[in-house]
Amino acid sequence: MKWKSIINLIGIAIGSLVTAGGLVFFLIPNKIAAGGVSGLSTVIYYLTGLPVGFTMLVINIPLFLTSLRKLGLKFGMKTLFGTIMLSVFTDGLTPIVTPLTHDPLLASIYGGVVAGTGLGIVFRFGGTTGGTDLAAQLIHKYLKVSIGQSLLLIDAMVIVLAAVAFDVELALYALIGLFATTKMIDLIQEGVGYAKAAFIISDHPDLLGQAIINKLDRGATALHGQGVYSGNEKDVLLVVLSRSEVARIKDIVHGIDPRAFVIVTNVHEVLGEGFKDISQ
Repeated sequence: MKWKSIINLIGIAIGSLVTAGGLVFFLIPNKIAAGGVSGLSTVIYYLTGLPVGFTMLVINIPLFLTSLRKLGLKFGMKTLFGTIMLSVFTDGLTPIVTPLTHDPLLASIYGGVVAGTGLGIVFRFGGTTGGTDLAAQLIHKYLKVSIGQSLLLIDAMVIVLAAVAFDVELALYALIGLFATTKMIDLIQEGVGYAKAAFIISDHPDLLGQAIINKLDRGATALHGQGVYSGNEKDVLLVVLSRSEVARIKDIVHGIDPRAFVIVTNVHEVLGEGFKDISQ
């Protein structure tokens, strides 16, 4: 087995452990069923007494077997590994840890953040923990519903079930937990938005490009553009830079072409020369 594969499995295991921590320290003891298989398993736990980790595994295995052909063997094995690890860690931690809070608002926020961080780590290392991702793929395949709508439908059904099994207030807290989980997954996957991208539309792209290279020590890419109204063709400069360089590029552009049109937008992750190594 290659070192990268071993590192991926270690990363998936760590992510699964962090996710399990979010469940057992915050969500499960406070009856916060924040969507997905873990939320459904939490409801089942309080109705039947079946351990959450065991229930997650029982639900996930049929989904995994049904989706294996679509996932491919390599990705499927990572999914199976993540699914088993999350179930083992959840049931392993439950009897030995004490909930950190019994305030449902704090539990939903911190539980969602911790669980989302763990899931983000799992996804970052090329795995999943099964659950709604697999179910959404099956719904998409057989019912022709988009994966995004499928995920929303599944989570909504789980939260409605929590409202019936527990009460509406706890279901509302579950929505907060689901939102926090989703945001943390995006944050871990896409980065913290440390960079900016500037699109510059000017009549002097060559002068601006040289100034950006010489004064900012940044590269620039000229994209072919055409005005819809005027029909005039001109190059649009794309420049990726750090937050601290935004003011400087504005000064550069203003000094060369005060009539230039500049768009500055957030960039979540930049891979390549001058930023993060593309292999990371």
